[in-house]
Amino acid sequence: MRTQRKLSRLDRVFARLDREPERPADIDVPRMSRHRVVLFSATLAFYTAIVWAVVVSSWLVRLDWQVMFFRPYQQWPQIHAFLDYYVVLGQRGPTAVMVASWLGWRSWRQHTLRPLLSLGAALLLLNITVGAAKYGMGRLGPHYATVIGSNEMWRGGDIFPSGHTANAVVTWGILAYLASTPRARRWLSALSAVTSLGVGLTTVYLGTHWLSDVLLGWAAGLLILLALPWFEPLIARTETAILDLRDRRRVGRALPAPVPAPVVASPRASTPRKAPVAGEASAREPVPATRAARPPVYLAPGPHTTRGERTPVTPAGSRRPPQPERVPRGTAPARPLAGG
Repeated sequence: MRTQRKLSRLDRVFARLDREPERPADIDVPRMSRHRVVLFSATLAFYTAIVWAVVVSSWLVRLDWQVMFFRPYQQWPQIHAFLDYYVVLGQRGPTAVMVASWLGWRSWRQHTLRPLLSLGAALLLLNITVGAAKYGMGRLGPHYATVIGSNEMWRGGDIFPSGHTANAVVTWGILAYLASTPRARRWLSALSAVTSLGVGLTTVYLGTHWLSDVLLGWAAGLLILLALPWFEPLIARTETAILDLRDRRRVGRALPAPVPAPVVASPRASTPRKAPVAGEASAREPVPATRAARPPVYLAPGPHTTRGERTPVTPAGSRRPPQPERVPRGTAPARPLAGG
């Protein structure tokens, strides 16, 4: 009995790299369910509460100053070098390139632009909302604080909310949002939560953000992920428009050269001629509407046939030209008569 060979891990990897023959029909698109609406509302309320607590200089601002005076980077200097590299996981450029590479491969494999378009929509929302909040509230960071105990609001800063934290939540959370199975979505959600939590606490350790900046950054990133299902119809229409434009360009390049239209005779040529009447001596023949094409000047008049259609003709007689002075063979030349 012949048994089937067990696939190795490398074989499974190469099988996974094979492209789907067509777009899968069971792509799970998240919907704006009631549970998601409740989470969005709760996160929005948390966002508003953090902003209000900082504006009124509540206990949260006092906690910010206590953490700043604690100076974590001086308490644990041995992890400073590692966290300098770890915080890169929250920077916009490197993380966007890494995640876009993975989602680009998924788009190519599944014949769909939805992963890349979802990432683009999330980053666009992130730039608009977080950027507007940063420059609108203008809070200064711990290294640039001027008055002890102050909330440092509206002084030309741009650190509230934390951009590193919000970017980490959105960039790594989009992988969980686009996961194809519930199990993968759970694992990726936990991984993105831990990564964004570590990035936010790293900025507090390095002294570049207040603790309240990090809390507001988590809320800002989570709001974008929870609101993405509202933009799914727009993403679908954009994908359809891009694919239609691509198909029209392909069809335009594959069209053959246009064939010239046939020449249509004028209606006068198809009009029947009148029979000549007896007794009209000077009746002229009607001139046809289209004249016959004249032969080229270098051809003799008359019908011409191709060389293959001509009948071979054998010439009669000798082909040599006549020579009157030549004496034919077998006859002696006439001798002159001698006199005498």
